[in-house]
Amino acid sequence: MEIEEGLRGRLIDGKLPCAAAFELATELGIAPIQVREKADNEGIHISRCQLGLFGFEEFGERRIACPLAKVPKRIEEKMKAGLVNGSLPCVKAWRIAREEGIAKFLVGSAAETLSLRIGPCQLGCF
Repeated sequence: MEIEEGLRGRLIDGKLPCAAAFELATELGIAPIQVREKADNEGIHISRCQLGLFGFEEFGERRIACPLAKVPKRIEEKMKAGLVNGSLPCVKAWRIAREEGIAKFLVGSAAETLSLRIGPCQLGCF
């Protein structure tokens, strides 16, 4: 399968969801950022960030990450320990979600609550 074919088969409303970009990268044995670069070259935007940070316009919102009433202390500690130059890399946010057994967008929401910036994105979107 070519990247272009894989991209076109995964579009939702003309955009490539973050999860689909990662699936395609795995199928093709390439780095996720290469999928985003090809999408950019094809004029395709990435949507539905798995951390909930962007790409949810079809639901009436740009993002679905929103402040939580409270962030568990162990998650806050992991997030702060993972900071690199003041930001929590996306890959570390995903790891925290996996370790804690929670949805990735909840880590994005925890970052929102704690006023922590997430980046860089594994796809290179931000």
